Amino acid sequence: MQVTGEVVRDIPSETMNDMSVYFCPQDDCEQVLIDVIDSATKSVHCALFDLDLKDLINVIGKKSYSVEVKLVVDNENYGSIIGPGVRKDTSSQFSHNKFCVVDGKVITTGSMNPTDNGADKNNNNLLVLYSKYLAINYEDEFKELWNGSFGKGDIVEYPVIYLNGHEIENYFCPEDNCADRIVDELNGASKSIYFMVFSFTNEEIADAILFNDKAVVKGLFEKRGSGSKYSQYNRLKDFGIDVRLDTNGFTMHHKVFIIDERIVITGSMNPTGAGDGKNDENVLIIHDKTIARKYIEEFERLY
Repeated sequence: MQVTGEVVRDIPSETMNDMSVYFCPQDDCEQVLIDVIDSATKSVHCALFDLDLKDLINVIGKKSYSVEVKLVVDNENYGSIIGPGVRKDTSSQFSHNKFCVVDGKVITTGSMNPTDNGADKNNNNLLVLYSKYLAINYEDEFKELWNGSFGKGDIVEYPVIYLNGHEIENYFCPEDNCADRIVDELNGASKSIYFMVFSFTNEEIADAILFNDKAVVKGLFEKRGSGSKYSQYNRLKDFGIDVRLDTNGFTMHHKVFIIDERIVITGSMNPTGAGDGKNDENVLIIHDKTIARKYIEEFERLY
């Protein structure tokens, strides 16, 4: 796969766990976020689609007295989160990210909106990563959003990094052509493709699954919206792909592909036209068997 930008090796402090993954609601994702933000000694920069967790809001407010705190929140979910350190998306597309950068070295990201539903009811994943170079990428994206540049931006500076042996690719939509990156990985699958998605309408990504004649495919769709004429659920099912609807009484909110039991694609981007070409999103492609195993366990539990 062709990427632009510099490939770098990034080794965090020996006292830090370089990458951890949590699955909501069975893990206490709210407390994980609270602990990371409460650890800040210099800065907290978050781009969040929605935010209503009261304890988290209180911690963010408390930290604003001692460190630089800046939030970007989607305009449709702006609500009562106001103040000089808060800005909202003013454009027509969603500012759909769910990430924070703490002290320029710690990143939280994934599918979880920091809301009561996101933490306690919906199926989500939350990643915490310690990485200088990933932090640079996410800080650059945050600065664009803070300065009002929505739905566009510069290409990512460090698209591929090596973090303690983990190869991680990092992209931001729409500027980094995220769907193309996902298609490339799916085209290369030789053993298996498992996916769990909240919304899936992107035909090119679906085609990469359909035209792959090597990999065993299993997929889980959020039931809400799966009957839409734009959803790929019925199309994949009609072609004999093993796809199912989730049984969560609330929402299965993951945006995850697991390839060959060694590659995980996750982040805020739903595989939709808007997710790839319109909304502000972030994507991680993690090449690591240990992390992939954790996502497989979540997939099997829900499947």
